[in-house]
Amino acid sequence: MSGGHTGAVVFACMDADTLGGVQRVTHTMAQGLAERGREVHVVGLHRAEKPFRYVERPRYTSHVVHRTPVGRLSRLGRRRERRALGRLLREVGPGFAVLASPSVVARIGGLLPEGLLPIGQYHGSYEHARGSWHLGSVRGHYATLEKAVFLSEEDAWLFSEHALLPNTWSIPNPLPAWPSRTADLTARRVLGVGRLEGVKRFDRLISAFAEACGRPGPGGAGDHPELVEARRAAGEDWELHLIGEGVERGRLLSHAAACEVSDRVVFRGAVPAALMGDEYLGGSVLALSSEHEGLPLVVGEAASYGVPSVAFDVSGGLRSLVLDGRTGVLVPPADVTALATALAGLMASAEERRRLGAAARAHVEAFRPDRVLDRWEALFEQVTR
Repeated sequence: MSGGHTGAVVFACMDADTLGGVQRVTHTMAQGLAERGREVHVVGLHRAEKPFRYVERPRYTSHVVHRTPVGRLSRLGRRRERRALGRLLREVGPGFAVLASPSVVARIGGLLPEGLLPIGQYHGSYEHARGSWHLGSVRGHYATLEKAVFLSEEDAWLFSEHALLPNTWSIPNPLPAWPSRTADLTARRVLGVGRLEGVKRFDRLISAFAEACGRPGPGGAGDHPELVEARRAAGEDWELHLIGEGVERGRLLSHAAACEVSDRVVFRGAVPAALMGDEYLGGSVLALSSEHEGLPLVVGEAASYGVPSVAFDVSGGLRSLVLDGRTGVLVPPADVTALATALAGLMASAEERRRLGAAARAHVEAFRPDRVLDRWEALFEQVTR
C-alpha cells in the first residue's frame, strides 16, 4: 500500500531520544513514513539525559520543547510549553498527531489545532495499565481521540471492554529492519537486552541462568530434577550477555557473584543500534525476565535473526510475538525455576533452538517495517474517510 502521502504526521513523546522501546519505535516509524513521502516531525517534550541516536540520516524533523529532562514543570514552564507547542503545531498544518503515552495525551491533546487529528498510542499491556494509574488516564482521555491504538488485538479488546473505549485499533510496533542473515545458533550465549532497571528484573534472569548452569547460589533450587539432565547436556561453558546500561548495574554485579556466575555473566553496556544485528547473530537464545512489557521489540528483533526466546508470559503483546512451544517458550510470570528449566532445555538442544528459531523468524514477518507502516497508512485513510 502506498498511502496518499497527504497530511503531515507528528509523533510526540515525553522525551524522544532516551534509550528505550517507545523511542526506538517512534524513530523507526518516523523514518519509514518520511521515506514514503510524508512530512514527519518527532517532538520530545523534554530532552533526554543521555540522548541516543536511532537514525543516522533522518529524513524527518526533530524538535525538543524543554531543554531539561522529564520532571515537574513550573507554572512558567507550562505556559512556555503551551506557546511553543501551539506555534509548532500550527506550522505543521493538517495531518495526524500520534501521541505516544497517556502523559503525552494529557499534555498535548488539548493544544492540537483543527485539522491535526489526534491518535493515542499505548505501548504497555492491559495487564500493566490495570495495575497503575494508566488505566484511569486512558479511560479519561483516549475516548475523545480519533483512534486509540494498542499493540495487540487482545489488548485492544480488553481496553474496549474495561476502559469503555469506542475507538480502539491494534497495530504492532515495527521491527527496526529486516535482516538478510540469521544466526547459526551454535554460540553458547544467552542474550538479555534492555535497560538495567528494576522493571526488567535481570536479577531473576541471572538467578535462572545460574540454575540452568548448575550454580543456583543463595536460595536457588539447584537439585530441581527437571534441570539435571538438561544441565548435563548443556555443559559448563555458556555465558549470559547483558546488553544495556542503567542504575541496577552494581546490584546485578553483586547478584551474579552471589549466584556464583560472575565468570559467565558479561555486562556489555549500551550497544549502538546500528551494531545490534551482530549481537543477535552471535546469540543462541534471548531471555526476557521483565515484570511487565507491552510488545517487547527485542524479542521480535531476535526472532528476525532466527534466535528463539524464553520469557515470562506477561502481556498480550508478548503472546503475539511468542507462540509458546512453536516459536519460543513462555513460562509463568516471576517463576525463576520455570525460566531456568526452559533456558536449560534450549541450551542443551541445538536442534530445538533451530526449530523454534526458524518458526520465530517466519512468524515475525508480520512485524516487518513495511507491513506495519502499511497498517498505519490504512488507519490514516480510515480516520479521514
